[in-house]
Amino acid sequence: MFDYERYFNQYCDDNQLDLLLSFHMPAGYETANGTFDVASKTVFINAAYMKEAPDYEKAFYFFHELRHASQYLCPKRFSKAVNRSIQYVIMFDGTCYKIVNGKYYECKLEGGEDYFTNIYLGQPYEVDANQYAYERVRRICGDLDDVRKLYEFWMPSQPVPDDVYDSVYALIDEKIQVKD
Repeated sequence: MFDYERYFNQYCDDNQLDLLLSFHMPAGYETANGTFDVASKTVFINAAYMKEAPDYEKAFYFFHELRHASQYLCPKRFSKAVNRSIQYVIMFDGTCYKIVNGKYYECKLEGGEDYFTNIYLGQPYEVDANQYAYERVRRICGDLDDVRKLYEFWMPSQPVPDDVYDSVYALIDEKIQVKD
């Protein structure tokens, strides 16, 4: 059984982070594997939802969320692209959010699910979190084919050029009419 507490404490110590870990998902996230809430500095892991999942899968989602915690709380450790992208949440259906001063502003963009899935998966902060999770899980579980397949599932089917993100972010900014 994957030892969430052990790896959580080790990650917090190694990264000098003061985080909370919760296995009680916030409302609206009941079917998510995990999430990070920057306001409460809490990593939420849906252990009940993933109870039948193999340990490598539990570890992957766990380290993915821990990486998001670092991205939000330690921005100087990350690239300009990660820092810019972390302000934007782009969902598979075109629902988008921009975080401004801790508040989420929502809008809806037009386009197909395949397009938005690739945009979501290719965001620099998601790619970084998935690469980090993949490397951590490989160190713990070994170079398993299933780990690689899980990682590949969460990577964009094709790279998304920076100018596409420039356009999408500008559209989100225009729709929510919030300038930072």
